Amino acid sequence: MKSTQEALAGLIDADGLRNRLTALTAATDGDGSDSKIRMAVLSELKSVVKDSRKIAEERLGEDGGGLLCARRLSHIQDELIRVIYDFALYHVYRITNPSAAERMSVVAVGGYGRGTLAPGSDIDLLFVLPYKQTPWGEQVVEYILYMLWDLGFKVGHATRNIDECIRLSKSDMTIRTAILEARYIWGDQPLFDELIKRYDKEVVEGTSSEFIEAKLKERDERHQRQGTSRYLVEPNIKEGKGGLRDLNTLFWIAKYHYQVSSQSELVKIGVLNRAEKSRFKMAEDFLWAVRCHLHFLTNRPEERLSFDVQREIAVRLGYTQHPGMKDVERFMKHYFLVAKEVGDLTRILCAALEDEHVKDPRGRGFSGIMRRLRVGRSEHAPKPVKGASGFTVENNRLSVTADTIFEKDPVNILRVFQLADKHDYKMHPRLTRLIRHSLKLVNNDLRNDPEANRLFLSVLTSRNTPEKILRKMNETGVLGRFVPEFGKVVAMMQFNMYHHYTVDEHLIRSIGVLSEIERGDSGEDHPLSTELIRSLQNRKLLYVTMFLHDIAKGRPEDHSIAGAKVARKLCPRFGLNSAETETVAWLIEHHLDMSTIAQSRDLSDRKAIQDFANTVQSHERLKLLLILTVADIRAVGPGVFNGWKGQLLRTLYYAAEPHLTGGHSKMSHGQAIEQAKEELVAKLDHWPEKSRKSYLKRHYPAYWLRTEHDRLVAHAELLHKADQKGEQLSFNVIPRSFEGVTELTIMAPDHPRLLSVIAGACYSTGANIVDAQIDTTTDGFALDTIFIGRELPDDEDERRRGERIAGLIEKTLRGEERIPEPVAKKSSVKGRMKAFKVASEVLLNNTLSDDYTVLEISGLDRPGLLYDLTRSIATLNLNIGSAHISTFGEKVVDVFYVTDLTGQKIANIGRQEIIRERLCAAVDGVVELDPAAPVARKLRRQAS
Repeated sequence: MKSTQEALAGLIDADGLRNRLTALTAATDGDGSDSKIRMAVLSELKSVVKDSRKIAEERLGEDGGGLLCARRLSHIQDELIRVIYDFALYHVYRITNPSAAERMSVVAVGGYGRGTLAPGSDIDLLFVLPYKQTPWGEQVVEYILYMLWDLGFKVGHATRNIDECIRLSKSDMTIRTAILEARYIWGDQPLFDELIKRYDKEVVEGTSSEFIEAKLKERDERHQRQGTSRYLVEPNIKEGKGGLRDLNTLFWIAKYHYQVSSQSELVKIGVLNRAEKSRFKMAEDFLWAVRCHLHFLTNRPEERLSFDVQREIAVRLGYTQHPGMKDVERFMKHYFLVAKEVGDLTRILCAALEDEHVKDPRGRGFSGIMRRLRVGRSEHAPKPVKGASGFTVENNRLSVTADTIFEKDPVNILRVFQLADKHDYKMHPRLTRLIRHSLKLVNNDLRNDPEANRLFLSVLTSRNTPEKILRKMNETGVLGRFVPEFGKVVAMMQFNMYHHYTVDEHLIRSIGVLSEIERGDSGEDHPLSTELIRSLQNRKLLYVTMFLHDIAKGRPEDHSIAGAKVARKLCPRFGLNSAETETVAWLIEHHLDMSTIAQSRDLSDRKAIQDFANTVQSHERLKLLLILTVADIRAVGPGVFNGWKGQLLRTLYYAAEPHLTGGHSKMSHGQAIEQAKEELVAKLDHWPEKSRKSYLKRHYPAYWLRTEHDRLVAHAELLHKADQKGEQLSFNVIPRSFEGVTELTIMAPDHPRLLSVIAGACYSTGANIVDAQIDTTTDGFALDTIFIGRELPDDEDERRRGERIAGLIEKTLRGEERIPEPVAKKSSVKGRMKAFKVASEVLLNNTLSDDYTVLEISGLDRPGLLYDLTRSIATLNLNIGSAHISTFGEKVVDVFYVTDLTGQKIANIGRQEIIRERLCAAVDGVVELDPAAPVARKLRRQAS
């Protein structure tokens, strides 16, 4: 490790800079107050700032030291301020005989006071005066500040005398914290020393509890704003949970409470051991390295590790790709492990404070600390836990009678969590620390111990709060040690916009969602899942599957197949029999099937439903699969699951259920059509008899089979109203708040480009199409039902929005308007998209449907993609039977059921190749509107 002197050497030559600035005043007898001289001084300083910061960035690339870089930048800033102060003092506002009031101390406070700066950090300065402000002091401060501002620095500043500093520190916690880290830079040293002496005596002494409470309340509020999980895949490195501000908060508390100035002193007084101090230092160094690289890379004070910078930061830090994991994923895994370390260090400091004061167990985190610190020792003595020798409970917090409890019986490590779950105990921080220090006892013997596995399974399948206990197991390191396969996905992120959390956090959250559904707490959002979970024959299978479903992420092979292999190995260890193990393995292997089919298949296509039912094979599996799918999507992140996805899953479940229960699905197509017609006619008794009979002849058989009853009625009324008015264009808008979509039905003369016009109108107005159902009547009309994502909370507002879109479609179809340029939306998403590479792929399949060729098109999502695809499909002379749009973060999967113009599947191999080529190009933004163009290109290639 370089010494401080070595690390700072060669960054800035302060003496040489002083001499050069002094030389600028030679012609004016040392007077530097002239504006021309000021401009020359500024120019010289700018050059020095640019050169010195460039050296700091180069050294960061060479030695990788994050703290070193932060200290180098702070050192450069110190020297600049000293030089500017001296120039102001000796060349601009010269005084030959200063009075006692004409003294000043320039002090760094806040983050700058710690002697660390990121390239884009604010410069926080306190100008300390002995008495009230003087004209001389005001001029010097102004000169320094304006010079720093002109150099491009963002400066936070205050000018106060010592009495003001003390008075404001007592009343304002922000000022108190800033002065806690005050550091002398230049000027009058005795003035600074007096400030610190009085601050320690008059502000700090006896106010530890007040300060700790304020800082931890501030931390909790910050976490709430930034996101309460430290495992968000685009973390804020400064303000987020497990970031630099959390480390700062820890040290503020330690410095204030224990009166220490370094981590080493915390070791001397027994708060940290040497290993923990080393972890503190490594975490701090890593976070500073990332932050400095981030500022240098973006050339601004950017604190968020967004997708578009993660890969470049990974490269700068030297991460490389490994099988199954990209370089950026390895970097982010390291980041999340460090964030976890910060959480561990928080708990360790808590444990040290607990040695002096009793915690209020009902407080969240440290929220009850003020009461704890004031009331002193508890009047309640520890009580033994009934039926658990060696465990005690005090103030509802679980502890142990001896530190050897785990060495004597390692199964007790699992028993801790089972007791905490069973009795809803909190865990004493000292117990948490003891568990961390006992992880070496979690070995193969313990992993294969039947009692240990029984205890683990009881936690996993608990009817209380399994998510909370599993998270605690993960935070202490027990979960990854007891289930090493889980340990491999701890802190693992997936470099995509779909998953909001790391893999381990997603798995634990998914258990929480399952528990929520089982308790009935999400009945309104998931009515079918809530109903089905109560009828399961074996709920244990659900929880084990949920815990293991993504456990094979990060491996070269498909994680569903690899996960099934892991399940076959782990389930017997957990105590599941062979039949249960096979069910869990099957569910993991197929855990994506229901979501994929629901979102990308025509659910009115009987073959799609029959194929799905053949795969599932039993009604019990279908129930398990539905609940797993809902919980899995819900746990991906906020807003990912919506009412529309729920509706698709329910539709698929109800369509497949009769196939698996021997129900009335055996009804022939003819019978189903007749039943649908009879039910519709019953609702149209206000129509003339003749109109009812003629209407039933307007639709093909497929329409009657796949359209829901309510929609049949709405379509009938729409067409009937258009007939009465003699209109050829008609629209209906229905907001559906539960599904989170707005349904737009368009009746128009059939035309191959109709869906393209609709997609273009939606694109230009910023509406997002999530699904489309296309039907054609026997008398040549198209009846297209489009579902667009809901944007407005009020149904009437959403209806008016839908009507505006319908109006644009109508004007476009009548030739009265061209589709306008699109509304610019989601520009931040488009910026983040640039970070991803998704290969464009077009799959053409004639086996998925009896009547249609299924086109599955995937690639990088972008505004207007659906418009480009539908234009290309129309140019290829294909009829679209239905369209299904799914987005998974940055990746889009659009599925179209198509036929040629004669209603046949696309069987010709040559034509299939042309379709693939044309649609692949459309995904990449190249739309060819000449039907012969792909053929021509193909012929040219063959000729060459």
